[in-house]
Amino acid sequence: MPKPGPGFLYGLYQNRLRRSIDVAAVPQHVAMIIDGNRRWARQLGLETVAHGHRAGAAKMLEFLRWCDELDVRVVTLYLLSSDNLTNRDRGELADLIEIIADLAHQVSAAGDWRVQHVGTTVGLPGRLVKALADAEQATAQNEGMHVNLAVGYGGRKEITDAMRSIVAEHHAEGRSLEDLAERLTPDLIGEHLYTGGQPDPDLVIRTSGEQRLSDFMLWQSAHSEFYFVEALGPDLREVDFLRAVRDYTRRNRRYGG
Repeated sequence: MPKPGPGFLYGLYQNRLRRSIDVAAVPQHVAMIIDGNRRWARQLGLETVAHGHRAGAAKMLEFLRWCDELDVRVVTLYLLSSDNLTNRDRGELADLIEIIADLAHQVSAAGDWRVQHVGTTVGLPGRLVKALADAEQATAQNEGMHVNLAVGYGGRKEITDAMRSIVAEHHAEGRSLEDLAERLTPDLIGEHLYTGGQPDPDLVIRTSGEQRLSDFMLWQSAHSEFYFVEALGPDLREVDFLRAVRDYTRRNRRYGG
């Protein structure tokens, strides 16, 4: 009788991991910083890093399905920072923009997910702005998992934009500076963020072994749990995700205490 292969054993372990997760404690909002796409492409000797970005985008579709299967309600994918718009090679940036536009279309067509662009459209090319807007419009009535695509996103800029929005509204209402000082609260600022009305992320995952936020959800992640995966973005496995969730469910969240 032949011995079970590695795929069979991997499947057993994956199912065991899934059964070990307390479904009542699964994070309701998971944020993902996908990193390492370029390193993945270079390690494989591929012609351009665009191959890595494409593989990373395909992995994010898988990641969304994993989240949906665990009944995660909100997922935020960090796909393109506002800094990337100025510090990336123009050729790489052009490829990345096409890949993200295609991903937005694929996510919008993948199921009953509702897609939302979080970030600014300033500096984004028209094709990408249209792709994000089309994905939002096509899924506006969907009632499944809420998927945030963080594109042209920067945490500091988000907070700045929120403050500007609050000041502009206050000015339009003809209110005084003293009144603004009284009204200004964390809740009010949170309502004016790109993710206004959504729960803050319970769990933030980053691939590639890097342990930093990179200007991602600075306000919203104040009380988030973090999990860092050694695997490069395209190499992320479902067992890596399940381990992250299992680890989260076993932590004692203190919310700053």
